[in-house]
Amino acid sequence: MIVPRSLQWRLSLWLGLGITLLWAVAAGVTAQMLRHEMNEVFDSALEETGQRLLPLAVRDVISRDSDDEASQSVATMREHDEYFTYVVRDAEGQVLLRSHKADLSVFPPFTLMGFADTPTHRIYSDAALKGTITIAVAEPLARRRMVAQKVLLGLALPLGLIVPISLIGVWVVIRLSMMPLRRFRSDIEVRGAGDLTPISAHGLPSEIQPNALAVNHLLERLRRTLEAERSFTANAAHELRTPVAAALAQTQRLIIETTDVTARDRASAIETALRRLSRLSEKLLQLARAEGARLRAAEPSDVAAILSMLVQEMTASADSAGCINLTLPEAPVLSRIDPDAFAILARNLIENALKHGARQEPVRVTLSAEGVLSVANAGPAVQPELLARLSEPFERGQAQADGAGLGLAIARTIAAGVGGRIELLSPRERREDGFEARFFMGA
Repeated sequence: MIVPRSLQWRLSLWLGLGITLLWAVAAGVTAQMLRHEMNEVFDSALEETGQRLLPLAVRDVISRDSDDEASQSVATMREHDEYFTYVVRDAEGQVLLRSHKADLSVFPPFTLMGFADTPTHRIYSDAALKGTITIAVAEPLARRRMVAQKVLLGLALPLGLIVPISLIGVWVVIRLSMMPLRRFRSDIEVRGAGDLTPISAHGLPSEIQPNALAVNHLLERLRRTLEAERSFTANAAHELRTPVAAALAQTQRLIIETTDVTARDRASAIETALRRLSRLSEKLLQLARAEGARLRAAEPSDVAAILSMLVQEMTASADSAGCINLTLPEAPVLSRIDPDAFAILARNLIENALKHGARQEPVRVTLSAEGVLSVANAGPAVQPELLARLSEPFERGQAQADGAGLGLAIARTIAAGVGGRIELLSPRERREDGFEARFFMGA
């Protein structure tokens, strides 16, 4: 037998089987007791009938004429079911009196007073006048079985209703009792990836509460560990800003002041490395915020206006001038995503497209009225196996452009934090080349 994996169905199954077995055993014991009691009642009636008929038969036999030796059959006034038949005999076994439906082959010769069984009948025998007159009263065993079957059928019919009702009742009670467990499970399932607050254990059975407390303790340890990692990342990136900026300024001054070509080349290489380190620290700060901060605002804001300001800021620089083609809906696009988080996400997607896209086509940034942000760029198509890894931290694929490999990871983390998702396509929709990233904001 296949045991269900659900605790609710396991309890229902085993309790149901137990109740069914208990009712079956109880019904069997009750049937045996009823059969025994009914046999006692039938035997008492059979004995009472014999003892009542025997004096009447004796009086009838004595009052006959001495010359009338033929057996007499008692006539009946109307047809009826005759469950008891009787035969009166003398000491030699000659039949003196019998009921009108008495079958003599049923009655064995008189031996002792009391009860006896034949294959078809239960017989009670008695005697009077010192054994000179005997009576045997017979009852068909088939009648007893028929009555017993009717009684047992009358007992089985209510049980046939009680057992299914009991099983349904067991299932309902167990289902109601499991409601706190289902609520506890739902509280865990509906949580976002960054929600590590304790789960309410109110109403849980005492056997399950230790498990809930253990889960909450685990969540607390995970929260502390993640906060420590995020705090370290953010603090390290923040603390790097000042010395990196100072080193970059000194390097740029060295480039201006030195006349040595070799020294200027080395200083330029140092400047490039410091700029890369500065960008990396900025990305690490963004990633730390995306992983640890609250990314949903209390009130909805117009993300179309935020995106417009962001693109204007990015196109103001000489490097990005004319490289971004923005398409916005006419109506505002309201969303509860934190404005700063949305700006970080959009900036990273656009910067990624500017760095890795082909220069001959502008980056196309589109925001739909349904709240779907699309950033597409031209360039060679990305292989499917590489496309699946691009949103991992520090994954740069085969790109030759300068970058830390954190842009898509930051965007994916923010999307997950607000209940949305990032979808990467390569080639672009309805095109044979390029790369497209879509952000679905969710509810």
